[in-house]
Amino acid sequence: MAPGSLGQITSHAVRSPRRCSRNGCDRQAVATLTYVYKESTAVVGPLAVNPEPHTYDLCESHARSLTAPRGWELVRYDGEFEPPPPTTDDLVALADAVREAARPTPRPEPEIIPTTRRGHLRAVPPPS
Repeated sequence: MAPGSLGQITSHAVRSPRRCSRNGCDRQAVATLTYVYKESTAVVGPLAVNPEPHTYDLCESHARSLTAPRGWELVRYDGEFEPPPPTTDDLVALADAVREAARPTPRPEPEIIPTTRRGHLRAVPPPS
C-alpha cells in the first residue's frame, strides 16, 4: 500500500456525518425538518442532536429553499445553520476503518491436484 493511501477503504467503510435526506443529495446535514401534522406546520430548525424518526435532515441549500405544502405554515430558523462538530464516535469509526484496511487479507491456499508426469506432458485425473 502506498504511503498516505487508504487502500480498499471506501466512503461506506467510515461512518460519515449525517447527510441530507433529499434524494440524490450527498451534502452534510445542518438542519432538521419536522412536520407538526396536528397544526399543519413544517418547522425547519438547527440540526437535532440525535436523528429522530419522522424528521428529515437537510443541507443548508435544501433547508433554505424548502416550501411548505399548500395550506400549511412554514416556520424556519433565521440564524446560521452550522454543521455539528465531530464526535468521538466519528474519530473511533475512522480509526477502526484505518486499522481494518491495514490488516493483510488472507490468501486462499492453492488446491493441489495430483498429476502423473510423463516427460513434458501431465495427465490430470478426472474430477471425482
